[in-house]
Amino acid sequence: MSAADPGGADPEGTEGLRAAAQPGAGEVTATVIVAAPAPRVFAALTAWERQGEWIPFTRVRLVEGDGGEGSLVEAVTAVGPAVLRDEMRVVRVDAPYEVRVVHCGSLLRGPGVLRCTQMAEDRTQVVWHEWFHLPGGPAGRVAWPLLWPGSKFSLTQALKRFARLVERGQLP
Repeated sequence: MSAADPGGADPEGTEGLRAAAQPGAGEVTATVIVAAPAPRVFAALTAWERQGEWIPFTRVRLVEGDGGEGSLVEAVTAVGPAVLRDEMRVVRVDAPYEVRVVHCGSLLRGPGVLRCTQMAEDRTQVVWHEWFHLPGGPAGRVAWPLLWPGSKFSLTQALKRFARLVERGQLP
């Protein structure tokens, strides 16, 4: 798999990435206010390999690139014997305001965005929004309303931990 072929779907990679970039039916959003300026918050969000410090049970690494546009990021979440591998292509960086990714792995697919909005000199709102393609066809669509509350809760908890680490000066 190359940078041009993130999803392995076609030799150019463009169709696979384009298909994954379409919003899916599974949508989740979390928000937190961080007592820090947007440039510092954004730098902490895009310190990809440090995300494991605030996302439980997760190890993150850069597979390709420098973390900017075109980079491939891999997050592996393991809880007991259950392992979830998430590959994300960074498709847009507008520092210090927004980073867009496309989840392009075999299970997790769909666009995501992390936005930083400066509210005051030392306060920044972070919004994390994901639109996942639901696996399992009709069964996945039926299961999503049952899974959504847990997804929302864990995303919100991760962002709260992120905020505490930034505010303490432990990130980035």
